Amino acid sequence: MAEAISDAQVVGVLRPFVRATGSLLDALRESDPLGLRARAAHQADGNEDLDKVDPGTREKLLNALTSVKVPGTSAWADMGPDQRTNWWINRVGRFTSLLTAIPGLGGALADRLPVQDALGAAAQGLLLCAIAGEHGVTEVGDRVRLLAWVLFERDVDPELAAGRTGEHDAAAEDAKADELTEELSESSRKHGKVTIRACGRTLWRLGRSLLAFPGELEKRPRGRLYHRFFGMLPVVGMVADYFGERSGLKRVARRARRWLEQQQPGRPAPR
Repeated sequence: MAEAISDAQVVGVLRPFVRATGSLLDALRESDPLGLRARAAHQADGNEDLDKVDPGTREKLLNALTSVKVPGTSAWADMGPDQRTNWWINRVGRFTSLLTAIPGLGGALADRLPVQDALGAAAQGLLLCAIAGEHGVTEVGDRVRLLAWVLFERDVDPELAAGRTGEHDAAAEDAKADELTEELSESSRKHGKVTIRACGRTLWRLGRSLLAFPGELEKRPRGRLYHRFFGMLPVVGMVADYFGERSGLKRVARRARRWLEQQQPGRPAPR
């Protein structure tokens, strides 16, 4: 029988994981996706090329750009936490679900390996950090507790999650966080931005870090039974796994919302 995984071991893996995902998500929020803000500012400064465009057309273009609901636009600023949560789950979640479902091409053979669970848990952890940020939860320890509760059904001690115990190795955590974000850093140096390829590779690195406790990965929110049944079939399994991961993400969002609500003063711990 495998030795039980302690909360300290889970925290030791999740702290660098959260730091890596947090760095990526915070960069996305603070960046100018698609150059929308830059275009609007250029227009306001009197860009000569745009000045030649018919005023009505120019106004429609500007309105279309600023109404796109992505981080960094005025439309995004007007959205509430729940609306932003839905955006992360429905937009970014499609991309992460697709990456997670790729091993499903192998059907039941792939299901015997922990690869898909690792990728799925990494994707869910990434989006949990995004949801936490939209609700003002920025401390690493708090995000670690959120991930541990939603993904692994663990109620981790706040002091342990915050790294304020004798078991915490700050140097090792720093090194691991840097390793997990290596692809992002390299992409920024080479291309001046984080590419889709770098995001995919980083998700894989995050997933590999969770292989430290494969038994825990089976606890994460999943799709329904019929998703898992069809997921055992070769080729078709990828489609079933994709929709299964999408279903799992919706459950993740509901559990996250419950945990966040229960953190308000005077409320009992979530069960």
